[in-house]
Amino acid sequence: MTQQTPSDRHTPVLLNEVLEFLQPERGGVFIDGTLGMGGHTEAGLARAQQAGAKVKWYGIDRDPFALDMAEERLGDAVTYRQGNFADLAKLRAKGHLEQADGILLDLGVSSYQLDTPQRGFSFLRDGPLDMRMDPDQGVTAQSVVNTWPLDRLEHVIRDYGEERYARQIVHAIGEARKKATIRTTHELAELIRQAVPGKAKFGPRHPATRTFQAIRMAVNEELESVDAGITAALDLLAPGGVLVILTFHSLEDRLVKRRFRAAGGRFTILTKRPLVATDEEVRSNVRSRSAKLRAIRREA
Repeated sequence: MTQQTPSDRHTPVLLNEVLEFLQPERGGVFIDGTLGMGGHTEAGLARAQQAGAKVKWYGIDRDPFALDMAEERLGDAVTYRQGNFADLAKLRAKGHLEQADGILLDLGVSSYQLDTPQRGFSFLRDGPLDMRMDPDQGVTAQSVVNTWPLDRLEHVIRDYGEERYARQIVHAIGEARKKATIRTTHELAELIRQAVPGKAKFGPRHPATRTFQAIRMAVNEELESVDAGITAALDLLAPGGVLVILTFHSLEDRLVKRRFRAAGGRFTILTKRPLVATDEEVRSNVRSRSAKLRAIRREA
């Protein structure tokens, strides 16, 4: 297994709020569909243990390296499954999951992935254009940037990244890839920085932020996974069971909001408005800045 470092032990976002909705102290079956480094699960297990509650906890993640590190941290207190949370129904059909009293989906990228240059998620560290949450899948950021038709690439950057300068960015990418393959995160980030107007180069966020987010979402089919995952998770809830979803992007949050509203009379939405991090949490954990939490309970 991979040796953990302090940077790997990220701070879970909206931890207290997540646990207030899941209530692991009541006991039962719980599923963390996006286990990552296991921060939420570790705290949930501790809360159940403190209450003397018996729980069975499943941890699912697409990334086998994250699962290895989570297992080092959590040991045999968790039953581990590699897979996309969109495949909850398939995992249940194979007997790998069971009806749950609580399900968590944290749709953010893990600190481990962001902090590992070889994974290519962040322009803050130079690395190959990869961005795959599952390193065994075929599509990479390099293939998206260098081979997708430019009109498709513009659609991704404009719609997924909500990037107002998508056309200028894609034009720069198109010119660059005529000359050579765009291979690294720093190379792409510099192309983007040069492509946007002067005022956009010096804003509070790096000008490549939205484009990197959009390409990552396309590589991992994240919106499609969210839609399928919500359907499967709602079906997997036991009566009284609660589904909690953390989003970090407005498109995902709108999708969750719409799907919760369409769930029907068997379900009660527990968050009229999404919960967000307090100023104190944002100061101590910048990753929580864009987080939104929504929760729903199955009644029957």
